Order: sequence, then structure tokens, then C-alpha cells
Amino acid sequence: MFKKLGVLFVLVAVVLGGVAVSPRASAQDDEFIFGVILVGPKDDRGWSQAHYDAGLYVQENVPGARMIELESLNSADRPETTLDQVVEDMVAQGAQLILTTSADFEVDTTVVAEFYPDVTFVNISGDDALWGIAPDNLGNIMGKMEYGKMIAGCAAALKTETGKLGYVGPLIDPETTRLTNSVYLGARYCYENYRGMDPDTLQFQVTWIGFWFNIPGVTLDPTEVSNSMLDSGVDVLISGIDTTEAIVVAGQRAAEGNAVWAIPYDYEGACEESPDICLGVPYFHWGPAYVELVTQVKEGTYEPSWDWNGPDWSDINNPETTAVGYVYGDGLTDDEKATLDEFIAGLAAGALGEEGGLNLFVGPLNLQDGTVFLEEGEVATEKQIWYMAANADEATSPDEISPPQLLEGIQGASQ
Repeated sequence: MFKKLGVLFVLVAVVLGGVAVSPRASAQDDEFIFGVILVGPKDDRGWSQAHYDAGLYVQENVPGARMIELESLNSADRPETTLDQVVEDMVAQGAQLILTTSADFEVDTTVVAEFYPDVTFVNISGDDALWGIAPDNLGNIMGKMEYGKMIAGCAAALKTETGKLGYVGPLIDPETTRLTNSVYLGARYCYENYRGMDPDTLQFQVTWIGFWFNIPGVTLDPTEVSNSMLDSGVDVLISGIDTTEAIVVAGQRAAEGNAVWAIPYDYEGACEESPDICLGVPYFHWGPAYVELVTQVKEGTYEPSWDWNGPDWSDINNPETTAVGYVYGDGLTDDEKATLDEFIAGLAAGALGEEGGLNLFVGPLNLQDGTVFLEEGEVATEKQIWYMAANADEATSPDEISPPQLLEGIQGASQ
């Protein structure tokens, strides 16, 4: 049985308007239709809008490509809709590629893909293709946001005067855990190496709301969480959720005369919510990967795989090449921007294997319960980072991997 995800979706979408059809990119005879299924609204200024905009980017850059999309497929907005209903309708409209853009869709995508062997599926942020347990027509894509989050942590550490950072987290899973840990590692490094402060005195608090965005009566209210953190002395709010409550609340507090700052997430334009107090935004840029994917599927050359795409280190904000970027906010001083430039250059050198490069996932690092994650000098593997578990490389299936944990020193729940 498929997980129920939204309001009853009637298959005759043309009549009831269930699936939106975007304007055609061109009048090519070789029209290629691709479907994009969003967990949130396509104008959320966060995760879902970044994917929707990537679909528009494809239409602009791949002749004949046309997107059809369904937004807000989740248990609050569409409690009776299942993923298979949405996919059936998109296939009926001619979709040859369907992107399911949430970890919430991972299990159902794996099942549904087997019903449509002639359609290509890509689940964003999943890892079934990594383990070889995905159907032959299913791949996975994710961006290496760990780097963007490290930059966010560094920016927060450069700015804080109270030494208290607050992180508004969504739900707890390996993705959200490793991203939270990445923020913490970036903050500790920059607090020590650029501020000259003892990193053990830096307080880092995470509060999980329970989902990717606010669902009244189900999740914690991110507005209340943000206000509570600021009331506790936090002066930099960092967002890990799909929407913009953290920067909105921080902007309101700043307007009242408080020295507070914020770092939103996911969407390149998120600083626009309150630009003066924004320290920048780590964002996903799905456009280049989507263009490559659509082109390959259209030409019949796509081979499903697990792709964890990093920044273009020659220019992390290059709109034609990068998968992950970081836009500086107006809240940063010129000196702070210069320091971040130096930090990013170090990360780039580390990622490229250059001598003297910076890698923050190096031991000694302990997990929150005190167990060893990485021994002294040990460099984390991709699987260890992906799952935030020391035994990830020894596992023969994802079921054997230990539950993810936050790093020692972070205040907040790991489970």
C-alpha cells in the first residue's frame, strides 16, 4: 500500500487542475515532457521553489522540453493523494521522465518506478541506486550541501557576539543530521581559527520542528521556535527547513533594535526576505544537473546512478555549472566576506585534493553519545558522511547502518 500524501487526486487532471502544465519552451516537433513532483509550494522561497525554477531552467535550455508539475504533495495539503496517482496522470500526459523531489517520496518512488519500466525516474536525495536496490529505471541525485552549510556555520561564527548559535531543523534523518553537523564543524573551525576563540565555548542549539515545513497541529511552529531561540540569547539563527520563518523572525527582531542575524536555506533569493540582517544563503542550484539529465534521457543515453554533485570550485555561484552555491548577504562586512573567501578557498583545495586544503570531516570526532565517529587523523568516507555513522562502510545494506547522530558538543536531539 502506498503512503497517503495529499487531497484525493483525480486522474482527469485537465478537468480538476491537479497537475499544472507549464508553457512550452519551443515549438519543436520532438517535444520532451518531464514531470516534477514537489513536496511543498512552488513559490516557498526554499526547497520546492529551487526545484521548480530548475524545471523552468530546463525549458529555457533544452529545445522541446516541457515541464508538468504537482506542488504540495504532503500529508497536510493533499492527505488522500498517493504518489502512484500523480505518476499515473503524468505518464498519461506523456511524461518520459519524472523527478520526485523529496526524501519523503523515496520509498514510494522505488515501488512506482517498477510499474513504468519505459519511464525514467529520479528521486532527489535518496540512495537506492547507491546500494543497487533501485529498479533499472531509477536514479538518485543530491547536491553536496555539506559545503554550503560549512560556509553558513563559518559566517555565523564570524558574526556572533553572544557565542550562541541556533539551528531550526526539520525532521531527523541522515541528510538533516549530516547538514547540521556540517554547520557545526564550519562554525567551530572559524570561531577558533579566525576569531581566536575557544571552540568549546561556542554554543550550538538545534531544535527539530518535525517536518520540512510548518504543518499546524502536527509540527512545532518554526516562528515560535525562532523566537524562543532568540529569547535564549542566540544572536544568529540558521535555517535547515524549507521555508523562511527564521529570517523573517530575525528581521522582525532587528527592526525592534536587536542585534540579531539570520542565514536562510535552499533558495538563492532567500535573503530578500530581510536583506540587511542576512549573512548569506547556502542554496541548491539544480538547473545544470536537470539539463544534463533531461538531455540524456531525451537522447536515450542516461544510465541511472547515484550522483552527489558538488560545487563548481572555480566559481561556486556559476549558474551554468554549480550544484551548490553560497550568496553573501548584506549583513556581512567586507572583512567578513574576505574571511569567508579564504575559508571557501580552503574547502575548495581540500575537495580537489590539493596540499594544504581544508577537510573538516577528519578525526578525532565523537558522536553525541560519546562513541567514536572518526579516530585521530581518520578522514571520513562518503558513506560515513552520508549516513553520519562510523560503520557505514562495513554495512552491506542500509538496514545495517547505525542510526545517524549529531556530533558531540551540539545541543539537541539525535533521535
